Amino acid sequence: MKITLSVIKADIGSIGGHIAPSRQLLERVAAYVRENAGPIVDFWIAHTGDDVAILMTHTRGVGAADVHRLAWDAFVAGTQVAKSQGLYGAGQDLLRDAFSGNVKGMGPAVAEMEIDERPNEPFLLFAADKTDPGAFNLPLYLAFADPMNTPGLILSPALAKGFRFVIMDVNHTEGDRVIELNAPEELYDIAALLRDPERYVVESVWSRASGEQAAAVATSRLHNIAGKYTGKDDPVMLVRTQMNFPATGEVLAPFAIGHFVAGGMRGSHNMPLMPVPLNTGTSYFDGPPLVSCAAFAEHRGKLTEPLDCFAHPFWNAVRDRIATKGIDMRRQGFFGAAMLPMGELEYTGIIENLRRLDQRFRVRGEPSPRHDT
Repeated sequence: MKITLSVIKADIGSIGGHIAPSRQLLERVAAYVRENAGPIVDFWIAHTGDDVAILMTHTRGVGAADVHRLAWDAFVAGTQVAKSQGLYGAGQDLLRDAFSGNVKGMGPAVAEMEIDERPNEPFLLFAADKTDPGAFNLPLYLAFADPMNTPGLILSPALAKGFRFVIMDVNHTEGDRVIELNAPEELYDIAALLRDPERYVVESVWSRASGEQAAAVATSRLHNIAGKYTGKDDPVMLVRTQMNFPATGEVLAPFAIGHFVAGGMRGSHNMPLMPVPLNTGTSYFDGPPLVSCAAFAEHRGKLTEPLDCFAHPFWNAVRDRIATKGIDMRRQGFFGAAMLPMGELEYTGIIENLRRLDQRFRVRGEPSPRHDT
């Protein structure tokens, strides 16, 4: 049976700044989806930081207009609650005035895949806040291409055939500019691109043994849509596990690193990515950048209850270590690697200030520019 997994996520308002949505907002979004669930088989809703994610199962394929419309209208309904409560950033990620057939390019983050359902269909939903899609580059590289992380690559005949990475140049705004590279043969080429997570982002991963899709990542950059800084992109990701894919533990393991990603305060800093339990808000320095993971089993479109992967006691020690990393980086303030490079700050106010200062530079020995009074 063919089933489509669709997760659509947006920031539509939060309590006390960029912290978490209100209970009333979440209840309104859930109620709207429940009352208008005609296009879908099942759904689940949660938040990570101040972003609300709607996971839906259906049989309409990727990009189905009625499914996307349902999520968009649910976010609009939630935005009305946010405005009535005076929540911060009400409707922030709804960057268009009206639905146009698909939410891609309209602000919300979208990850979808149509699958031929297996007898046992385990998958993971990752949701990140206060960071951008490149935050998933390293975990995907390690999970699907590195036997030091994923022993299944040398122990399983299916995994040993490798995986195909579809990588998008997210700076190319005229269309989807992508490249397909095979692991392990083109491992160094994959690494050369993924080391720059602000430009090159894994869009999807595919099994070379079966041809099945293993992972789907939301790749939109909000500043490319809005033309100005409107918050980080806060991506979502779907990953199938077991059998022809890495085991669940192999996919989760890279998140123990707490690798540095773009995000944090005003989306303008480098901070370690912290794995957190479901429905966790943000705190320190508008972060740190967060990622949650819900594990599901699915059969004929029906979802089990989610298992909260990062609520296990193991991750408490990981969070303690990542918190220390975050504090150490913040001690460096605005200087050097602590803040993003200028290319990523071009949509913030610092660029106008730099342009003003640039006019005041002069080359020693040359006449000073004349200033008319």
